Amino acid sequence: MDVGVTESRPDATGLSFDDWAEARVAALLRFGYLVTGSQHAAEDAVQSALTRACEKWSRVRQADDPDAYVRRMVVNAHVSGWRKSGRRESPVAEVRETSHADPVDRVVEADAVWRVCTGLPAQQRAVVVLRFYEDLDYDEIAALLGISPVSARTYVHRALTSLRAELTTQEDGDG
Repeated sequence: MDVGVTESRPDATGLSFDDWAEARVAALLRFGYLVTGSQHAAEDAVQSALTRACEKWSRVRQADDPDAYVRRMVVNAHVSGWRKSGRRESPVAEVRETSHADPVDRVVEADAVWRVCTGLPAQQRAVVVLRFYEDLDYDEIAALLGISPVSARTYVHRALTSLRAELTTQEDGDG
């Protein structure tokens, strides 16, 4: 992944931006996909975050957790891009209820839940991803997103309420 300007000089701890980015880009892309719901949007958000991280590497590498710092940059890049574009898409797959105990059904159900999750507002989706996919607690989420732990809990509660309502509506529509 080309991140524009790169810095190849090692920092005081011996870790250059290039080395750090090379080691973390796959995990950042996975995280970006979970936050954005799209491979293309994930690549854009990660590209933007890495470009900014490279420009500010001396400050980023001094953070307590550079990975968390850059993950926050990915979330911010996605939210900024989402706000600029003004689009509020809510793609939702059709969910069919089956009585099979087939393992494929679990995959289909998980995919349906994820598709509904992509329709959540960006902040709610980010909190859900951090809570359930990254398995962070509310204090960690709050620190990462720059919000209070109470706000993190509120976002998760609202997101889960929306997800339940949408999945119930889809389920009732198929029945």
